Amino acid sequence: MKMFALALAVMLPCLAAGPEGKSVGNPAAPMRMDLYGDFTCGHCKMLHEQILPRIIADYVTPGKAYLVFHEFTLTGPGHEHSRAASMYAAAAARVGKYQQVCDALFLTQSSWAMSGKVWETVSPALTSVEQKKVQALMNDPTVAADVQRDLDLGMAAHVNQTPTLVMTRKGKQTLWSFWNDYGLFKSTVDMLLSK
Repeated sequence: MKMFALALAVMLPCLAAGPEGKSVGNPAAPMRMDLYGDFTCGHCKMLHEQILPRIIADYVTPGKAYLVFHEFTLTGPGHEHSRAASMYAAAAARVGKYQQVCDALFLTQSSWAMSGKVWETVSPALTSVEQKKVQALMNDPTVAADVQRDLDLGMAAHVNQTPTLVMTRKGKQTLWSFWNDYGLFKSTVDMLLSK
């Protein structure tokens, strides 16, 4: 978590206006990385806290990749509060606090994912003014439409598990969802970038 915050601090000057504040890096980078995840997914938590800082340091910071985050909201047992978390994150993106809300949700995932106290987790990451804006945005149908659009984009890209990274280079898409070996991931990305 601290490493992600440090990597994000380094990236602040490079933050792109991107899709509703949910992107990092230069949109003109040679590779686009679309990350599909769910806030109740344990593997997504691990990626967010342990691997994402490395991806940012190795590819986004040096301008090799543009990273865009997407909610791939899961359903079913254990994911009862996924939609609420996705909605709060999407609303927070509109006030420029997407990463801070993501950090808070992943940090306390085991608590709010069971209790349903999503707002209690999200609100400390926001100022009182931002809290009011986010609460109002939760009633805005375009926020729900954004969350659904992310899910639809993932389905169209054949995402079938979380977390999945869709890498696009010269119009060709490569899906990656094997996170046990960062070295293998890095060699794959380096190979795609060399083409």
